[in-house]
Amino acid sequence: MLNSENSNPLIRRSWYYDEIPSFIETSDNDILASLVRGGHFPIVQAQRDAWLEQITLLRSALKGRKGRLYLEYTIPRMGNRVDAIILSRGIVFVVEFKIGATELLSADLDQAYDYAMDMKYFHEATHDLPVVPILVATEAEPRAFKLIPHGRVGDLYSPLCATVKTLPEVLLFVESSLKGMEVDYRVWENSRYSPTPTIIEAARALYANHDVSDISRSDASARNLRDTSEQIIKIIESSRAKHRKSICFVTGVPGAGKTLVGLSMATQYSDPKNELHSVFLSGNAPLVAILREALARNTIKREREKGEKVKKGDAKARVKSFIQNVHHFRDECLADSERPPFDHVVIFDEAQRAWNLERTSAFMQRKKGVPNFRESEPEYLISCMDRRTDWATIICLVGGGQEINRGEAGIAEWIHSLNRSFSHWDIHISPALTDSEYGAGEILSTLKNRSNVLYDDALHLSVSVRSFRSEKVSSFVKRLLDIEPEEAGGIFKDFSSRYPIVLTRNLDQARQWLRDQAHGSERYGIVVSSQAERLKPYAVDVRSPMDPVKWFLDGKDDVRSSYYLEEVATEFHVQGLELDWTCVCWDGDFRHSADGWQNYSFGGSKWRHIRKPELRTYQKNAYRVLLTRARQGMVVCVPEGSLTDPTRDPSYYDSTYSYLRGIGLPVLD
Repeated sequence: MLNSENSNPLIRRSWYYDEIPSFIETSDNDILASLVRGGHFPIVQAQRDAWLEQITLLRSALKGRKGRLYLEYTIPRMGNRVDAIILSRGIVFVVEFKIGATELLSADLDQAYDYAMDMKYFHEATHDLPVVPILVATEAEPRAFKLIPHGRVGDLYSPLCATVKTLPEVLLFVESSLKGMEVDYRVWENSRYSPTPTIIEAARALYANHDVSDISRSDASARNLRDTSEQIIKIIESSRAKHRKSICFVTGVPGAGKTLVGLSMATQYSDPKNELHSVFLSGNAPLVAILREALARNTIKREREKGEKVKKGDAKARVKSFIQNVHHFRDECLADSERPPFDHVVIFDEAQRAWNLERTSAFMQRKKGVPNFRESEPEYLISCMDRRTDWATIICLVGGGQEINRGEAGIAEWIHSLNRSFSHWDIHISPALTDSEYGAGEILSTLKNRSNVLYDDALHLSVSVRSFRSEKVSSFVKRLLDIEPEEAGGIFKDFSSRYPIVLTRNLDQARQWLRDQAHGSERYGIVVSSQAERLKPYAVDVRSPMDPVKWFLDGKDDVRSSYYLEEVATEFHVQGLELDWTCVCWDGDFRHSADGWQNYSFGGSKWRHIRKPELRTYQKNAYRVLLTRARQGMVVCVPEGSLTDPTRDPSYYDSTYSYLRGIGLPVLD
């Protein structure tokens, strides 16, 4: 019998694997022993009983077949395990068992489909093989067998349903219906698994002790993320050893995984007893709330698998220790102005969005009763860490073109603060920070006379990991927003077959397109600008309160989830997060014209022209955020307006629609 300790990366993720004939001859105890060793935690009796029944069912169904069987195959991206993968006659069967189930639930079908899609998308040697998910509800009524192709992805099929009695028939039916190519099992087993997780999936995987390279899409992205993470660790350890204080500025192309690096650091050093304990700070309140809830839910699920019970409050408390809102961190430091923070290492996500002096001062006086507060948020946050008498490290994760709210200081304020008050801090800078999109080029020249400044290529993430369908979407969106239609059209033509973007003027049609595109539990939803106040006639109300946690995490049966396509998210809800498919509903707040983009906000009963350059930039960046949230494709809906409603005059929308159509976006029939 082969075992789970093999160095092969695929096999290492399987708690048990063997040739099918050998599996049939192996005793239950030997198979169970391998499964228990693979789990690395005590196995409850219910799990042992379920495994024994699965083993019995598989022995019967696989009798007389050749091929390989993999039990409890871990999918790091999703933080889950497939019950069984059968590789036989060049067909990959992804089997999920529901022992004792008397009915087939849609959530269970989605689960089997998700696992199959994951193998098809991300396991390279499976790209060209037929992949068939099978849901085995052991006590359910038998169903007819029908192979339904995925549609978008060749040789991927909708789940087939089986019972105790029909599993052998289902396998035989598939094998007689499909032709699989000859497979070299050794090549298949050694093939790369190259996933592209959402930030929520990545956080779950990292919190479950997966390495950052396990959830990277390609060798290049894995190497890039690993190199950056290792360099940050070296800086932290050097600061501790030499009793120094240091700050690093980490940059990356859109979707390169800056937040992923930060979460990797925070989860790797989440033990409060470790001197390197790190805290991940973000001013993005929805992101913090969603990550906390996702990790708490995942903790409860994993502990239940081990036979242990964890209260949700306790699970949330664990997560809160290393994922915090930056403003709460600031307020704690304000409450005790002498004591240093508990943490030696803090990670600021989207550091360029920290507040400038004016907004910080106004907030402190209005909300905290602190008059004459004379520090910007960057300067105050550095000063808090500077209270430590031993050592400290600040990691600033920096995005370009992401400022979407007034009072955001940009990265220049961090440099100003270091020059004004913290000459003793070591500064480690990504060379890409000199690029125009970060707005720090001129201020960086002021660091020339400092001896403790180091430019480090390893602090730049150059490979996008967000979309496994196209890495060029961000470039396309930039050209679109910069009104460079020919360049945007050329880029779109290059990736449109892999990443569909379609155009419509009918929101109901857009909703149906989303439902048609998504499979399994792929998440979809409607996103709009926070200024899109005249979408109300289409039942889209940006002022209606929505719960981003419910919207992003809850399932298809919850009316508050994104799946229902009733509640919408704005740029403030979705920044830093992703969906598989989006509808971007485009209102009259951001209008194309012969003179460029025209910016408006709605107040009272009419649109008002936005003239301040700063606010115009925020609005443009808002649409940049909205247009880069989809991992697999999107529909852009530009309403027709109404001749009887002066606030929705068709002229507010027609030019934008014509511009997008002129770039080459296909129109839905």
